[in-house]
Amino acid sequence: MASRFPFLRSAARSGTASWRVRSALGVLLIVAIATVFFTNRYLTDRFTESTRNRAELRLALYSGNLISELRRNSIVPQLLARDPALIGALNSGEFTQSSQRLISFVDEIGAASLMVLDRDGRTVAATNRERLGEQHRNAAYFVEALRSNATVFTSQREEVGSYSFTYSRRMESQGQTIGVIVVEVDLAKFERAWAGISDAVLVTNSEGEIILATEPRWRGQTVATALQREPADSAIERAIRATADWTVLPADAYFQGEAVMRIEGRIPFRGWNMTTFTTYSSVRERVNAVLALEIMGFAILLALAFYVLSRQAAFRMALFQRESAELRALNQRLQREIAERERVQETLAVAEQTLAQSSKLAALGEMSAAVSHELNQPLAAMKTYLAGAKLLLRRNRPEEAFSAFSRIDDLIERMGGITRQLKSYARKGQEAFSPVNMGDALAASLTMMEPQLKSRKVKITKILPSETVLVMGDRMRIEQVMINLLRNALDATKTVDDPQIEIILAGGETANLTIRDNGHGIDDLDALFEPFYTTKQPGDGVGLGLAISSGIVNDLGGRLLARNAEQGGAVFEVQLPILNDQTQAAE
Repeated sequence: MASRFPFLRSAARSGTASWRVRSALGVLLIVAIATVFFTNRYLTDRFTESTRNRAELRLALYSGNLISELRRNSIVPQLLARDPALIGALNSGEFTQSSQRLISFVDEIGAASLMVLDRDGRTVAATNRERLGEQHRNAAYFVEALRSNATVFTSQREEVGSYSFTYSRRMESQGQTIGVIVVEVDLAKFERAWAGISDAVLVTNSEGEIILATEPRWRGQTVATALQREPADSAIERAIRATADWTVLPADAYFQGEAVMRIEGRIPFRGWNMTTFTTYSSVRERVNAVLALEIMGFAILLALAFYVLSRQAAFRMALFQRESAELRALNQRLQREIAERERVQETLAVAEQTLAQSSKLAALGEMSAAVSHELNQPLAAMKTYLAGAKLLLRRNRPEEAFSAFSRIDDLIERMGGITRQLKSYARKGQEAFSPVNMGDALAASLTMMEPQLKSRKVKITKILPSETVLVMGDRMRIEQVMINLLRNALDATKTVDDPQIEIILAGGETANLTIRDNGHGIDDLDALFEPFYTTKQPGDGVGLGLAISSGIVNDLGGRLLARNAEQGGAVFEVQLPILNDQTQAAE
């Protein structure tokens, strides 16, 4: 019967084809929805994580800059409190040159302002001459400085809503208090720098009060109170945005009606904390851009499908042939592109292998140079002790020769320790720290340098404190830094008729070790701590000692500073966090 009615067969085939087409369109729609859904989730999580990582990196950078500024200014009152000119002015009451002297200091120090107060709290010298004669009798920085023997830090809210941060210290003469030196720290420059970014940044003190912020109206409030100060129109905009944006993320907080990511970090200074708020707008824009491309792609596919279905049956074969020809041409182009990309990938693989080999050779060269540099000192000492042991054995003095051999054994253990420390220099943060007596470490370092010091006849001047100076660290690495600095000072005085080296160890808020020589000084301070930079003759050094020493001091949480002395020569200063009862309790 079907053969008698061919139109029935045609209708049956048409119905089957229509059902298949509808099924294909349904499957395509389901695939499109699933693809967009999973793409949205995946890209949202990925872009959110990258945004969070960048925010945490910025937080660490801001926190480091802030604590560096505070620590740099903390030492200023201690230095200025001992200035003979200022002490003499306070004793004599003649302050005509005092303000000018403070102005000459402020550019070098980088502080906001400097003031000298007499014992009654009156400003007698200041970098801002308009403040001369002001009374600060009841100011916290004046009262607390008179009560304390150390440098005092205070923060005070001003009438305009901002905060002033000061370091102050009592000035004494012959055991009597004669005044107070006040150093104002310029932390407002960080607020101005933060204002140029899209994030909101705030700093709170130990009481949870906002003291620095990119939003001036936040100062003096708690974080919760500051975030609640939001106009009604911002709340309405936030609700509309959350309804319209189907890629909305769970917000940590809201700022000006905008969902933001909240990142908090602790500043190692008086219980301060820093918080940044980063908007999700960049995440939304990037996710929505990809989703728009996907939706556009599926829309184009659906449009093409409906376009093909809408064509008349008479043109289907021609369209199929034309599309087949285009697909074949496209397939050929794709094959050519695939072949080209395979060649590029092979070339890239060869380049990566070459780069990896070059990196290995460079690392091997640096390590070899470091080992040669650090082992040179123990080897020189071993040679001296061996020569002495031979002489003692020839004179039939075996006990003293045995003592020399014991020192050689200690040097061999030290060489093994140096190689282990050089390995830890490449893998930072894997060693355990313990309390280190800086005086004992200095004595051990001088013993290590004893043969060179005796052969050169250098005058060594040591100024040591009566109390013990303790730091938390690795004694061998600290001795390594001291030996490098002593060796540089010894080399710097080779061309001096009367070589002198002065060693000063002091304790306070930080443990300070200062080594000063009367050599020719430092020519290039900027490149001093760069690896392989040296002013020595070939064969005398490779320029790694100061680079390694700076890395060790930084690992221990301190700083290695260098400058030229006014009387000539170079001055190197090692600053390490002091270890006292409070820090031990914190540990």
